[in-house]
Amino acid sequence: MSSLPPCPQCQSAFTYEDGALYVCPECAHEWSAAAVADSAEQARVWKDANGNVLQDGDSVTVIKDLKIKGSSSVVKVGTKVKNIRLIEGDHDIDCKIDGIGAMQLKSEFVRKA
Repeated sequence: MSSLPPCPQCQSAFTYEDGALYVCPECAHEWSAAAVADSAEQARVWKDANGNVLQDGDSVTVIKDLKIKGSSSVVKVGTKVKNIRLIEGDHDIDCKIDGIGAMQLKSEFVRKA
């Protein structure tokens, strides 16, 4: 098994070294070994509206009324959401809200409870 990192663009495992660079033969992407080290050190950190670091399993409180797209329902200010799961993307909190169901929230509209 190769100890080389997969391609950051296409996730291909068939990378090879070319001098100081890594090269992907499938998408022709080239990157340096320093870029691999930098990306590993800069892991994503999710923060709430007050700047507190969020983690999987935390409880949060909604800080403003949020309209639910495609519905007439609203998530009210002060609604407590338990056991969140952090995901990549624009809406970075995956959760289940009592009375509404499963949905995704933006971390900028919640605060850590």
